[in-house]
Amino acid sequence: MAESNRIQSIDIMRGLTLVLMLFVNDLYMPGVPAWLGHTKANFDGMGLADWVFPGFMFMVGMSIPFALGGRMSKGEKMSSVVQHILIRTVSLLIIGVLMSNSRNVNAEFTGMSKSLWSMIMYSGVFLIWYNYKQTDKNFYLVNGLRLLGVLMIIPMVYIFRSGETSGFRYNSWGILGTIGWGYLVSALVYLGARDNIMKTAAALLFFLILNILSKLHLLDFLSPVRPVFGIIINGNAPFIVLSGLFITLILKKLSKDNVPKTIITIASLGVACIIAGFVLRNWFIISKIQSTPSWGLICNGISMVMFALLFWFIDVKKQVRWGAFLRPAGANSLTIYLVPDMFYYIIWQLSLPLLFYKHLDTPVLVVAGSVVWALIMGVGLPVLLEKINFRLKL
Repeated sequence: MAESNRIQSIDIMRGLTLVLMLFVNDLYMPGVPAWLGHTKANFDGMGLADWVFPGFMFMVGMSIPFALGGRMSKGEKMSSVVQHILIRTVSLLIIGVLMSNSRNVNAEFTGMSKSLWSMIMYSGVFLIWYNYKQTDKNFYLVNGLRLLGVLMIIPMVYIFRSGETSGFRYNSWGILGTIGWGYLVSALVYLGARDNIMKTAAALLFFLILNILSKLHLLDFLSPVRPVFGIIINGNAPFIVLSGLFITLILKKLSKDNVPKTIITIASLGVACIIAGFVLRNWFIISKIQSTPSWGLICNGISMVMFALLFWFIDVKKQVRWGAFLRPAGANSLTIYLVPDMFYYIIWQLSLPLLFYKHLDTPVLVVAGSVVWALIMGVGLPVLLEKINFRLKL
């Protein structure tokens, strides 16, 4: 397979994980089957929702060699690439913290409802990070809109209260912040190791060991810096993102000459990760909330096996049409992840009865409602946004 050919299974699997994220995020309702939702922090096990987020992080890692490698192959200076990585990371951290705090808005002490606060905040985010087609003629308009976005967010941060004396905080980086830290580490590793599989494997193993040491409380001396760098110190998120990066390097190296060997290698690594995860289960429970190494390994294994199957079916057998509906979401993932939240807050603010299925007594209908929501937001919405060219860019 020529390296220049786009690997369509990456876009489709990224779109699939995103649609599943929208589905499980909508499932916080009584009566939903336990295997579909998140397991509790101290429960030894996992459901579908416990794989979806690490599955998406895995796909973030798979995209890094193509994205950064493409920039460098076009002659972009290293300083410019590093600047791009840092800007993207900081953007993810900022949006992650804003989203994390939005869930804790106390209407009484903030002075406005959670929905209204979040609608203004998200509007500011969209104005700042919209993918403007900037030219010399619209320079002032574009930067004026970005400034307007900043001016919308700053007052929201200032008035925010989660309690009588609890203001805006960054104690949780949120989902996007977790992705941001994992992306930063993995992108820098890629710049240092490039397409060297052994160096990347060493970095991957380092963060797995870091995850193990952290869960054994052997890194507690780093507690003073954990509020900021805790996701890196824990090692779990970088380990998962680096695993995706590692699989892409294998894909690029082996698929040129021996596609069957590539598929078998990736699937075998996946099975090995799952086995290793269950071995580590003797010391660490399988827990997403605790970010245990057993959970990370099992999730990576599932992602590897799933990607090997999709790669074989889509890119080798050329069976693309069945999954084409997932590609728009995969190609515009940040936008498709954020926009549904805006719709939630509009629905709640205006008391629209669109989420009626959440109050039904029949679990099947409750789940079906979330399936419909995920398909509308993860399949229909991307097509609409693509037509009107609405895209966020970090």
